Amino acid sequence: MPAPITEEQTRSDREALLDAAEGLFYARGIQAVGMDDVRRASGLPLKRIYRIFAAKEDLVVAMLRRRDARWRNSLTVHVERVPDPRDRVLAVFDWLAEWFAEPGFRGCAWVNAHGELGPSSPAVLAEVRAHKRAFHEQITAWVRDAGSSAAEAVFLLAEGAIVTAGITGDPAPARHARAAAATLLDTNAPSSAS
Repeated sequence: MPAPITEEQTRSDREALLDAAEGLFYARGIQAVGMDDVRRASGLPLKRIYRIFAAKEDLVVAMLRRRDARWRNSLTVHVERVPDPRDRVLAVFDWLAEWFAEPGFRGCAWVNAHGELGPSSPAVLAEVRAHKRAFHEQITAWVRDAGSSAAEAVFLLAEGAIVTAGITGDPAPARHARAAAATLLDTNAPSSAS
């Protein structure tokens, strides 16, 4: 009789499974990757995979949720290192430029997931919306701290840069969006005469 699987083993298997799924889904697309591909990449038997995640959709949602936490934390750490509030907003675009230049960059995982599954999966759609809402809230807080009312425009510049870089494979949209954000911050700053 095999030994029972410990909580530690389950956590380890879950992380290995999420690592494998994220790499495959991001590189090839969610629908192009079958569960046999995930099985091979994770080294876990299908029976074990389905004990951890009852359906592929559950695996996709968990992968997006974990990626969101890691992605937004990395962005926050980068931005919060910058002492000046205006420069913090611009640091968002510096971080995006670094991300766009990473090998294997394939655009926004949430936009990609939405394009593939958003119309047919309420759970995936909810996760995509939660990520975009949280990113919007981050941008809004940094723009507000800079004394500007341009949060919506800065958010749209960031989103547009992400989508454009994903399509073109060129990190330059981050630089262009940064320049536009700088102009917006200067234009929408409180007047020193008031």
